[in-house]
Amino acid sequence: MRKISGENKRRILYALVILVGIGLDQLSKALAVAFLKGEPSLPLWRGVLHLTYVENTGAAFGMLKDHRWVFLVFSTIAILLLGAYLFRGVSYLSDKREDGTYPPIGALAGVALALIVSGGIGNMIDRIFLGFVVDFIDFTLINFAVFNVADSFVTVGAVLLVVHLLLPFFKKKKA
Repeated sequence: MRKISGENKRRILYALVILVGIGLDQLSKALAVAFLKGEPSLPLWRGVLHLTYVENTGAAFGMLKDHRWVFLVFSTIAILLLGAYLFRGVSYLSDKREDGTYPPIGALAGVALALIVSGGIGNMIDRIFLGFVVDFIDFTLINFAVFNVADSFVTVGAVLLVVHLLLPFFKKKKA
């Protein structure tokens, strides 16, 4: 039996993160359509967190309403570029090694990119098949835009990516 290389193990991990993320997003949206559409907002924690069905024709968190084709084109390009970078597995943002090659993408950056790709694909599925994105998580405490699981994945992935990019600066400062 052939042993799976560390590089391929990471690719499998990233593919699983993407597939599970898409699955969770689409399942949560199907449940929102089934149980929330046409219903009043459902408070989980009154004044803090509600479930509110919204059909979002804009970008993440309701920005730029009614520009579906712009988002489809931009999202497709972004997903393809991030996916290619992720599965290529080489960190071109890092310094070159002594032998002139780049190191592999670290696990934190890889998971972050996989979350971003997962969220992008999840929302793109809605845009293609529904013409809008199903949003339902309503964080009413700060009067924030209604969002969904895919938006959360993109946001968490972006934060993790920033943390990954800032870690070397903190390590150098500590040394």
